[in-house]
Amino acid sequence: MDRLTVTSGLLFLAADIFALLSLAMPDWIVSYVGGETRLGLMWTCETLHNRKQTCYSPSLGSAWLVTLTCVLMGSVCVTATIALLMLSHCYRATSMIIHARWVGFSAMVMFCLAAVIFPMGFHIEEIGGEPYQLPNSFQVGYSYIFFVLALWMTVVSELFAGKVICPRLGEL
Repeated sequence: MDRLTVTSGLLFLAADIFALLSLAMPDWIVSYVGGETRLGLMWTCETLHNRKQTCYSPSLGSAWLVTLTCVLMGSVCVTATIALLMLSHCYRATSMIIHARWVGFSAMVMFCLAAVIFPMGFHIEEIGGEPYQLPNSFQVGYSYIFFVLALWMTVVSELFAGKVICPRLGEL
């Protein structure tokens, strides 16, 4: 396995870890006004005036439900890309690398869709904003930053995968 393939695989792995980590934490949108409110796609946690923290699974609006679906599908695509890259090394099959590149591209598209659709959900009752306009009392949290990091790592991984495939297409 050449260096570009290994680099691409490791970047895809890091992107997958960051995407799953962003889903596991309830810090997509945070507020510290009147306590602490942490909104996530899978968990929401609230702490009111130094009381015990309460976490629950939120009922997501349509925009955030689509975002959750896109992130999960993107993560599945990234995992499949990693598997295809490993299989291409085991069987020395260039066609698997081509499929890995397309599945990785699909992951990138899913993550980009999630990044564009997520701000449409700022109108929910807990936030009280407008689509694409987060109120001053709220800010993006670490989970969203991890998700954007996963998105960029997927883009860079796809660029490395492209550098791997272009020279090998002449061998077919």
